[in-house]
Amino acid sequence: MSNPISSYLGLQADALPLREQRMKLIASNLANADTPGYQARDLDFNAALASAARVREAGNATAREQGNRIPLSGFDTLQPFEVARIASQGSLDGNTVDPDAERAAYGRAALEYRASLSFLESKVRTLLTAITGQ
Repeated sequence: MSNPISSYLGLQADALPLREQRMKLIASNLANADTPGYQARDLDFNAALASAARVREAGNATAREQGNRIPLSGFDTLQPFEVARIASQGSLDGNTVDPDAERAAYGRAALEYRASLSFLESKVRTLLTAITGQ
C-alpha cells in the first residue's frame, strides 16, 4: 500500500517542484542573456517527471518496509536532467540565449506552474471537504 496522500495527489505533486526548477533555469538564462559564452539551459521535464515518479514509488515501497515513514523527495538531484538549449541564431560571443524565446518559454512555464498549482489546490479542497463533511 502506497502513501495515500501521495497517491491522491498523483503526478501533479511531483510536477510542481519540477516546474519551479524549470522556471529558475529560464530566469537564469534571461539573467545571463548578455554574458559571453553562456549556454542556455533547460530541463528535460518529461524525463525528470518520470524519474520523480519512480523515486516516489520506490520511496513508498521503502516507507512500507520502514514503518510507513514518509520519504524525502529527490528533487535536489535534477542536474542530470538539465540540457543545453540550442541557439536558433548564432552569436559572435558564443552566448546561446535568445531573450525573446526565453521570455516566451518563461510565460509558458509560469502558465503550466499555475495550472499544476490550481489542480493541486482543487484536490486539497476536495480532500478538506471530505474530511469536514461539508
